Amino acid sequence: MILSINSSSTHVTEFLMICFPGMQNIQHWLSIPLTPLLVLALGANVVLLLTIQREASLHEPMYYLMAILSILDIIICLTVIPKVLLIFWFNMKSISFTGCFLQMFVMNTFLPMESSTFLIMAYDRYIAICHPLHYPSIITEQFVVKAAIFIIFRNLFVMLPTPILAARLDYCAGNVIENCICANISVARLSCGDIHLNKLYQFVSIWCLMGSDMVLILLSYCFILRTVLKLQSEGAATKALSTCGSHLILILFLYTILLVFIFTNKAGKKVPAEVPILLNVLHHLIPPALNPIVYGVRTQEIKHGILKLLKYQK
Repeated sequence: MILSINSSSTHVTEFLMICFPGMQNIQHWLSIPLTPLLVLALGANVVLLLTIQREASLHEPMYYLMAILSILDIIICLTVIPKVLLIFWFNMKSISFTGCFLQMFVMNTFLPMESSTFLIMAYDRYIAICHPLHYPSIITEQFVVKAAIFIIFRNLFVMLPTPILAARLDYCAGNVIENCICANISVARLSCGDIHLNKLYQFVSIWCLMGSDMVLILLSYCFILRTVLKLQSEGAATKALSTCGSHLILILFLYTILLVFIFTNKAGKKVPAEVPILLNVLHHLIPPALNPIVYGVRTQEIKHGILKLLKYQK
């Protein structure tokens, strides 16, 4: 039952997600690249978590932060991509009213949590390179616990109003979401009420969280680069840069794809509607798949730990 009658009004009890409106006949082919990417993302993050858990030499704050990032990546993937694949494979377009806003809450909360984790990791690299003598006393296991609490409550407090503001709207008739996911504005547009507050709060909250993270991350790397350039030893400079190279690559990728998604959304009719929808889906899949692979390839300690784990399994 999609619509139920309450008094004289018609209220939506579930939504239908049609994904790509102009590609209904061929959109199922997108499952071919999405499925292996999902398997890769989940598998790589699970392997990274097991490696950090089993390898005693990786029981350090820097690797605990990587583990937090992997947990967030797994949650982000499982919140969005399985439902997208069910739509492509079995035409299971319906999602309950509660399920839609729960998905919206997780998406709007955990993506900024990933950004906050990158910020903490940038601070970790800043202390390690710019103040190495103080690193053991500042970056401790207690610091990681406090950082995790900060990441959770900061983003929960700021992003919780987003699904609440959307859920309070009166969805009086329309229930077809022209998207693969329950994105805030895609859902809010189906209401009969004024959504200016929803748009304003999403804009302000995202830029306050992820925008401030981006500025602070760039600032930390400016300090890191200045310190590295002062190092007399070329080998020391190379080692210092290599320790944060993986981190910087992933940060640049995360914010680049986010900015491209924002600008394509703002471009409106100049860009086909399918482009921002596809970018939104990929934003929940490619970074989670890329993060553990880059760390596994570029971080020697993790690479050795993964090899030991694979040998142990054999």
